[in-house]
Amino acid sequence: MGLTEEAQLKVDQACQAAKEFSKLYYETMDKKRHLLAKLYQETAEEIWNGNVHKGKDEILKTLGELPATEHKVESLDCQPIPDSISPGQFTVIVKVYGTVSYTSNNLRSFHQSFILTSQNNVWKIISDTFRFQDKY
Repeated sequence: MGLTEEAQLKVDQACQAAKEFSKLYYETMDKKRHLLAKLYQETAEEIWNGNVHKGKDEILKTLGELPATEHKVESLDCQPIPDSISPGQFTVIVKVYGTVSYTSNNLRSFHQSFILTSQNNVWKIISDTFRFQDKY
């Protein structure tokens, strides 16, 4: 049983948004970190390797203290969030897997999940969860 035309359209929009947003996010993080403020909602929350940061200012302070980075996205997944969970807003969850190198460390694998909402046709981060992936 396939998706309805409307549901398929939302999935397609979510996938396009995820591709465009992740490209923008990691380019900004790696090369123009001072512009990250434009990507976060004022009340956004972040969990960075188990450390909780609430509000855009606290998130930006934490990210601003990190050494220079270079991210490489290995895989990307996204799904629209049902209207019943986020009424009146087009919201998507984006999951990113990849590698990041810091000036002070070797290459590390990571997983990052974003919950994005469209505000006046601009995607904003509501929630951001980042975790290094340890190899066993």
